[in-house]
Amino acid sequence: MTLALLIVALVLAPEGPFAQWKTRWSYEGEKGPAHWAELDPDYAACNAGKEQSPIDIGDAKKAALPAIRFEYKSSALKHLINNGYTIRANYPAGNGNFLIVGGKRYELTQFHFHRPSEEYIHGKPYDMVAHLMHGASGGKVAGVAVLLKAGSANATVQRIWEHMPMTEGKEEEITGVEMNPAGLLPRDAAYYMYMGSLTAPPCTEGVTWFVLKTPVDVSSEEIDAFAKLYPHDVRPVQPLNGRIVQESQ
Repeated sequence: MTLALLIVALVLAPEGPFAQWKTRWSYEGEKGPAHWAELDPDYAACNAGKEQSPIDIGDAKKAALPAIRFEYKSSALKHLINNGYTIRANYPAGNGNFLIVGGKRYELTQFHFHRPSEEYIHGKPYDMVAHLMHGASGGKVAGVAVLLKAGSANATVQRIWEHMPMTEGKEEEITGVEMNPAGLLPRDAAYYMYMGSLTAPPCTEGVTWFVLKTPVDVSSEEIDAFAKLYPHDVRPVQPLNGRIVQESQ
């Protein structure tokens, strides 16, 4: 399988309880991040890769980057899973939710959450982060990181939380729940951009990351509800290895 096809398969793969990972891993202990590459040959990039995510964004370079645009729409929230690592909403191909940047259209494939944020900004994490993953033709993958901070309640997050599976298991189909993923986005679409990887095994590289600069509020109660399931589902920040982080003007 080519790298491009592997990335798309991982991002778009239907989620059973363990469908994405034939070898189990963890965020701590003997199967934690320091040992991911030892668990399975397919996870080699977790140690050997030179463009790994997440990162600590410090000195970003101002650049004339293209505007980023989201064509998201309200639709039924049908596919929600507690996969043992996070709460994740899956979107089928042809769902019509798009990230558009530089003339390239990426379709939304899934979004999920981490607590605290995996991305650091000037040495500090945020309370949580939402990762919205997208795929495009040619095997291109784009991840959008939305930083979440304690503040007012977020109606979109609350709607998801009301239906999130409390135990690990198969994807659950939900009926009668309308949701627009745009409710997870800030109004300001200024962003940082860098080349990185998936932040969980197999840590596949070639992912373009857009980290939105403006955080979005979620309530302390919403953070606590997620923390009861996943108090610390984050990979440590990875070395830049000479990569340049660009910042939109």
